[in-house]
Amino acid sequence: MSAHSDHSKSSSLTTYFAVWIALLGGTLLTYEAAKLDLGRYNAAVALIIATTKALLVALFFMHIKGASEKLLKLVVFSTLFMLAILMVLSMADYGTRLWS
Repeated sequence: MSAHSDHSKSSSLTTYFAVWIALLGGTLLTYEAAKLDLGRYNAAVALIIATTKALLVALFFMHIKGASEKLLKLVVFSTLFMLAILMVLSMADYGTRLWS
């Protein structure tokens, strides 16, 4: 199998530009949302936008979209595992702080 046929499964240049434009739009949306006073929803809105952008990067630039099912399961499991570690450590920090 030649090197050229390995790359035939990748996305087209048009797709890459569309994803890049979507990421730029997400960055602009993040900037505009940061200027708004959403109260307690500021963090949720920022995380939703960031998660969407990360999903676009993973699916198209990291080629998860056309990957095997085993690789997809590995990526999802490792992502959820890392998220669980971060949440446990964050909640441990939050729970042990001295509040005045």
